[in-house]
Amino acid sequence: MTVTDFARIVEIRTKIISLSAFLIGTLFAAYHAERLSWPLVLLMLAATLAVDMGTTGFNSYFDYRSGVDNKRFNKERDKVLVHRGIGPHVALGISVALFAVAVVLGLLIGYLVGWEIIFVGAACMAVGFLYNGGPFPISRTPFGELFAGGFLGLVLVALAYYVQTQVLDTAIVLLGLPSFLLVSSILTVNNTCDLEGDRAAGRRTLSILLGARGGEVAIYLLGTAAYAVAALTAVLGYLPRLALLPLALSALPVVAEYRRMHRRGYSHETKGPSMGSIARVFVLYSAAIVVSLVAGLVFH
Repeated sequence: MTVTDFARIVEIRTKIISLSAFLIGTLFAAYHAERLSWPLVLLMLAATLAVDMGTTGFNSYFDYRSGVDNKRFNKERDKVLVHRGIGPHVALGISVALFAVAVVLGLLIGYLVGWEIIFVGAACMAVGFLYNGGPFPISRTPFGELFAGGFLGLVLVALAYYVQTQVLDTAIVLLGLPSFLLVSSILTVNNTCDLEGDRAAGRRTLSILLGARGGEVAIYLLGTAAYAVAALTAVLGYLPRLALLPLALSALPVVAEYRRMHRRGYSHETKGPSMGSIARVFVLYSAAIVVSLVAGLVFH
């Protein structure tokens, strides 16, 4: 196994999702609550990446073992268990090791901040494993988008904020909602493109229940709602009001990406470009929020 194989098993390119939530929650703690501990920043960053990479490794393992990832339907070169013959036990071993690291880091954070952090972290790890593992994987149900968006978006934003402040309030919940909606939309794009393969594997995802057209509409509604909630957060004064400018500027290329996705359609053949488009939507939104918070800190 090469370093590239490892990166593809844990889908390192997708870690921008957890990094975004971590950055937004941490920067909001510095801006809104004026609290920032660099040791906690580094520990939380490492724990976040360990859980996220371990979860993706478990997903790679269980998707291969269950037949969701197979040569008939899967066209993604990054699926090294399918296309390079890497043994599934390798992905399983990597995931167990990363979760073990996350446990150690979580215990240390709990010791420094409060033991309640351990229970939240354990819940995040449980959802990460059960998303594709166990007798009733969450990803096979219509609730996959809800759990992925909830934990990788809202919960992680709030957790990063809480580690710094030991406080939960309306502001951080409202700020975490757009991340929840956009992460859910990423999974909806993935599942809408995978309709044929998921049906063959016996899944009952939200996209399968909604159908191809319903899944497409859900993608656009989730993106629109995310930007609307972010704008409301700025109008209410939780975010710096200058956040409205980067949000508006990022919305222009975001709309262009949605138009490209609509023109190419959603299928196995267009999955790569469509996932690239929704990833750029997520990065544009994240950049707008991060820039706003950094500007708010500078000019506070």
